[in-house]
Amino acid sequence: MKTFFITASGTEIGKTFVTTLLTTQLTHSGYRVRALKPLVTGFDSACPENSDSDLLLRAVGLQLNEKNLARVSPWRFSAALSPDVAAELESRNIDLHELADFCLKQEDADITLIEGIGGVMVPLNQEHTVLDWIQALRTPVVLVVGSYLGTLSHTLSAAGMLQARGQTIAGIIISESINQPMKAEKTVQILERFLHPIPIQILPRLESQEAAPSLLTLLDPYL
Repeated sequence: MKTFFITASGTEIGKTFVTTLLTTQLTHSGYRVRALKPLVTGFDSACPENSDSDLLLRAVGLQLNEKNLARVSPWRFSAALSPDVAAELESRNIDLHELADFCLKQEDADITLIEGIGGVMVPLNQEHTVLDWIQALRTPVVLVVGSYLGTLSHTLSAAGMLQARGQTIAGIIISESINQPMKAEKTVQILERFLHPIPIQILPRLESQEAAPSLLTLLDPYL
């Protein structure tokens, strides 16, 4: 089973859309896909519809119920804060080894897509960050970034931290922001100067997945 981790340079950039899109495109290509968002904050248990977890369940053709939520997002917290703080408010703790073991559990799938939370350096607990989680899995990373003002620094910082830990970046997806100071193609051109040969692909703002370009070229070398 192949595994990929989808992370970002920050929060609310487009990880879930990318993960569901990859799930759909891989499924249409004949792969059996397991899509996970193991760790969720800001989760309203009274209204789970249209949550990130629900969107992933829909992408793999599963109904929204407690059993399936536990299969996709077993660590759910109500406060919309970083995981360490959200867990502390509920007198809970996020154990990195338990989190990694859950992600690596063998199931009837060809590919597992793991959507992280927030950006690369978001704290999980008192000692570990999302980057430690990625490192524990030893899996290729898809880095989702924006095209907003400041994304060059944020993207290079996130990519630099991943590379410093020896992590393989399968590709970078520029999920176009509502407001961007220059065309996304120019952002690609600048990032390529610093990050070559990592492939970089633009994902324009879309009303539906049907109009999206294929993202599978980023994963093909690892499949």
